[in-house]
Amino acid sequence: MKLLLATRNRNKVIEMQQALEGTGWQVVMLSDIPGAPEVEEDGTTFQDNALKKARSAFGISGLRTLAEDSGLEIDALGGEPGVKSARYAGEAATDAERIRKVLGQLVSVRDERRTARFRCVMCLIDSAGKESCFEGRSEGRIAHIARGSTGFGYDPIFIPDGYDQTFAELGFGVKGRISHRARALQQVIEYLRNQRPEPRDP
Repeated sequence: MKLLLATRNRNKVIEMQQALEGTGWQVVMLSDIPGAPEVEEDGTTFQDNALKKARSAFGISGLRTLAEDSGLEIDALGGEPGVKSARYAGEAATDAERIRKVLGQLVSVRDERRTARFRCVMCLIDSAGKESCFEGRSEGRIAHIARGSTGFGYDPIFIPDGYDQTFAELGFGVKGRISHRARALQQVIEYLRNQRPEPRDP
């Protein structure tokens, strides 16, 4: 009953592990798979990148594999940073540098035009090689300054609809229920509940 999470992002692994707790699936990390290659995320969509990562990890492990790609889309920036979210300020940029770049581009943008969303696409490959993809979204707006100390990435500047605090202020408890990744993962969990492995399954 093993499920390989095809990511090296420790923060994402922690979020996904917490959500999968109690489901009966044994989570395996990409770091547990000898020879697992780095995958260049050069797709034009989140699904392209998620599938590429899932196929690479499944090809070397043969295990049920779950991969994801996610990012922030800001309407006033034409949907950027989008699939380039992690590299928006350069390959080696920190979260703070990426946030600084986004806020600098929005400095003259009024509140009503600061609408944005986090999107996450998760792709699952089962032991027979069948591919299934699931998408989660969290709509909201971009704050004028970074606020809060929990979370990662763009969490300190994203205010989800229905709240006045950023994801980084709301903390993991709330984010774990309403985030884009949580919503995609809930769909995956529902799918897995109907795909219970046989006792001989690895």
